[in-house]
Amino acid sequence: MSKKITISLSDEEIKTLEKRAKKNLMSLKEQVEDIIRRSVINTKKGTSYSRVKPDDRLVSIFSREMRGRKKRNK
Repeated sequence: MSKKITISLSDEEIKTLEKRAKKNLMSLKEQVEDIIRRSVINTKKGTSYSRVKPDDRLVSIFSREMRGRKKRNK
């Protein structure tokens, strides 16, 4: 059984989605469903950040990821 969801989008957002749908040979509804379906699949796989612990201390210091690093108080 499927449920219905209603969302509000600006005209600009709808135009962007329509352009993307046309590029992918889909209708607007199909495109939105595809975006949501892909999002759900990616969420099921786990977090978007890898949980790999770097062996090299310099990698962890200069990494762009914020895991484990704390901001200094001034």
